[in-house]
Amino acid sequence: MAPEESTEAVSLLPSFERRFLATRALRSFPWQSLEEKLRDSSGPELLLDILQKTVKHPLCVKHPPSVKYARCFLSELIRKHEAVHTEPLDELYEALAEVLMTTEPTQCHRSYLLPSGDSVTLSESTAIISHGTTGLVTWDAALYLAEWAMQNPAAFAHRTVLELGSGAGLTGLAICKTCHPSAYIFSDCHSCVLEQLRGNILLNGLSLEADVTDPARHPEHNTCNSESPRVTVAQLDWDVVTAPQLAAFQPDVVIAADVLYCPETVLSLVRVLQRLSACLKNQQAPDAYIAFTVRNPETCQLFTSELGIAGIPWEAVPHHDQKLFPYEEHSEMAILKVTL
Repeated sequence: MAPEESTEAVSLLPSFERRFLATRALRSFPWQSLEEKLRDSSGPELLLDILQKTVKHPLCVKHPPSVKYARCFLSELIRKHEAVHTEPLDELYEALAEVLMTTEPTQCHRSYLLPSGDSVTLSESTAIISHGTTGLVTWDAALYLAEWAMQNPAAFAHRTVLELGSGAGLTGLAICKTCHPSAYIFSDCHSCVLEQLRGNILLNGLSLEADVTDPARHPEHNTCNSESPRVTVAQLDWDVVTAPQLAAFQPDVVIAADVLYCPETVLSLVRVLQRLSACLKNQQAPDAYIAFTVRNPETCQLFTSELGIAGIPWEAVPHHDQKLFPYEEHSEMAILKVTL
């Protein structure tokens, strides 16, 4: 492989790696660029490198993705090889055979590489929506908010963060690993989501505190000098949570990602923000950041209108470059900074 070909091939590897580890749609992979590189090269080095960065990646071996996903990916990789080269590549067929002999579990994994060299790995349901909740998978706005947070760590450093609707936990885990909060409170209302969320927190090497409502019970925890934040999980139903319960969290920052998917949740979220504002009126008002994917402009407009009716000021956070994570194609996202 010529030096210039080698340089171009290397640029393909991170794209395949990030997309495969995050189990992004196969159509989003740079297949056309791969075909062009395969036609320009005579050896199997590029495909073997891609194999090591995907199916054979240490993260993937330890925390594998869906069996169906790995099978479809390897089948497509073999098709691209066979379209250009007549000689079969044994390593590809051996990897596919290994996958075909594996039983599909109910849980699979996806991983996200962080700039620090660390990663966030999530165990997720193989179904998009199960048990009547959308909280068992990671949505794009969670990635978008996590990437913004890593570009703005001062917003979270040495502060207590309350996340509403944490879902699988991607945003919070990324913030805990890179932004140095003193305490982080994950929350959701569905018991099955909370169970998986606790598992994901432990999976990523963080410890869980037993009592979410009484930080004073942990005086031995030096939040300024500890490398890891104090992490807790709370069952929080937006429709029934009271102002005293919210006040007990004592948040400095409130965040939520991809929770504006229907009018009912919009109204519930605004009510929670109102209660937070009321119960913290004698303290310094926390910053609140709400990230969402613009699926239905009317739903987003309802959110800003309801904030206005509630007397809660807001402003749009400037868009940031989406370079770190592989996002779905043509998804439009936004973050609102809400003043409580």
